[in-house]
Amino acid sequence: QLHLVESGGGLVQPGGSLRLSCGTSGFTLDDFDIGWFRQAPGKEREGVSCITSSSLPEYADSVMGRFTISRDNAKNTVYLHMNNLKSEDTAVYYCAAVRHSFLFSRCTFSDYDYWGQGTPVTVSS
Repeated sequence: QLHLVESGGGLVQPGGSLRLSCGTSGFTLDDFDIGWFRQAPGKEREGVSCITSSSLPEYADSVMGRFTISRDNAKNTVYLHMNNLKSEDTAVYYCAAVRHSFLFSRCTFSDYDYWGQGTPVTVSS
């Protein structure tokens, strides 16, 4: 059975950094695109970043230049490095997986099949 588990969330001051991890099991990570999403209180879930099975990244405009996504297939883990955090980054962060489609060279924020339970991130002084 396919599982994704997020970790690394917590409370951080504005301007600080966090590294989120998405641990996976039950499937071959090499074959999947992984996305990071977030949902703030009272708001809809939004895509933050994604990475293809061949490690091509995409970022939402709101996090471009501050967040970096990476993957270590040997460790079955995808990371989201978050720098210069702002109060508006406060949300529950989720990772999700979808089998890579060779019809597309880039990942998107749509049609993910498998989801983790989320890890909360609070940016506050």
